Amino acid sequence: MAAHKETKYPEGSRSKHLTNGAGVSQAQWGRAWKVDWFSLSAVIFLLLFAPFIVYYLVMSCDQYNCSLTTPAIEFLTGKTHLLDIWNKMPPLTWKAASLYISWVTFQAILYMLPDFFHKLIPLYRGGLQGGAVTPAGIILNYEINGLQAWLITHALWFANAYHFHWFSPTIVFDNWIPLLWCANILGYVVSIFVMMKAYWFPTNSKDCKFTGNFFYDFMMGVEFNPRLGKWFDFKLFFNGRPGIVAWTIINLSYAAKQKELYGQITNSMILVNVLQALYVLDFFWNETWYLKTIDICHDHFGWYLGWGDCVWLPYTYTLQGLYLVYHPVQLSTGNAVGILLLGLVGYYFFRITNHQKDLFRRTDGNCKIWGTKPKYVECSYMSADGTKHYTKLLTSGFWGVARHFNYIGDLLGSLAYCLSCGFDHILPYFYIIYMTILLVHRCIRDEHRCSNKYGKDWKRYCDAVPYRLFPGFF
Repeated sequence: MAAHKETKYPEGSRSKHLTNGAGVSQAQWGRAWKVDWFSLSAVIFLLLFAPFIVYYLVMSCDQYNCSLTTPAIEFLTGKTHLLDIWNKMPPLTWKAASLYISWVTFQAILYMLPDFFHKLIPLYRGGLQGGAVTPAGIILNYEINGLQAWLITHALWFANAYHFHWFSPTIVFDNWIPLLWCANILGYVVSIFVMMKAYWFPTNSKDCKFTGNFFYDFMMGVEFNPRLGKWFDFKLFFNGRPGIVAWTIINLSYAAKQKELYGQITNSMILVNVLQALYVLDFFWNETWYLKTIDICHDHFGWYLGWGDCVWLPYTYTLQGLYLVYHPVQLSTGNAVGILLLGLVGYYFFRITNHQKDLFRRTDGNCKIWGTKPKYVECSYMSADGTKHYTKLLTSGFWGVARHFNYIGDLLGSLAYCLSCGFDHILPYFYIIYMTILLVHRCIRDEHRCSNKYGKDWKRYCDAVPYRLFPGFF
């Protein structure tokens, strides 16, 4: 359930309409048409256990001081029972429900507003932007206004904290578990709705994929770009808001709670807030670039993205801040500086790698990378409308070192978040473990799709860039 994105499919400037053979490459574009037993087993495992994992992580902090092993040991030894744990969990409240409904409604309103920040901020690319070509050969338009929504939301947050005092800055932490029930309800409602919509009134039937297996279709999605009306795009809204806008608000609430409990905000909490805010701001500053990432270009919208962005992202990506409320860590100056540098180096790799790909795509290769004219492999692929498209895959710069080198930046940044929490508990390190599994798996499934999409051209690209992620190893 991803918030870490990869630009992998720069569009070429040429296309050629063909009358036959269109379905060969396009048939495997996007997620799978058929489901093997391994994929189905993974889908059923995630559907059954991902909600439980989130519940367990949050419960361990609420009842066991962030220990992941104690509740399991007490249950296995008979010292506690599942019903005892469940009865101690705060229930869904009307306060939490009204707070969550207000939040999602507010973000939906901001999402529907036209962007005016691109007219005020130099170099920022917002407003009306075109996405990538879909498997059906359609290019959708988007109103890019995520930075605007983030800035307005946080301006109101700080105005409340320092002037209006409408609510306590600790409101998110104080209602964290009741909000979990609300997030789950929305995640499942959205997932069920888009499944029904795909059957009864799809936005574009040619961009739908039915495997015939309900569980796989429900999780991985049927519609490619489900929309209500012209502009409300489910995929972009739930990937970018409300979860990612909430990410930094959640961390600020954690910091406020730490100040309330201990009278100060530790440097580790400041590090987590700063480094994760840097990533979130980068996401919104480059939201136009995000339209060319794997989430938009290939993933269909189902439970994986719908529930994942409502529940998994805000509740697992913020574990470091949650942990630091229960276990405040004051780092030595040397350790704090070292962790900050590690996070900034990770961000540099992430940003410069994606900048190289974006520059190459925007200029159609008429640029310089590392001071020289870029090298590339030209590929072709087919859309369902019978159009043959040409694209160029970059093999220069960091993209010549590894096919997914930007993930190195993601992993270094993730490690920095975790190291900020010290070594007393494993819970804050769940994030780096999860991100490693996610990104390695994403490399594999991304390249499987690319192989089907580009055919023999993809083999030429792999020959030019032999390593996936870790040069010399993988």
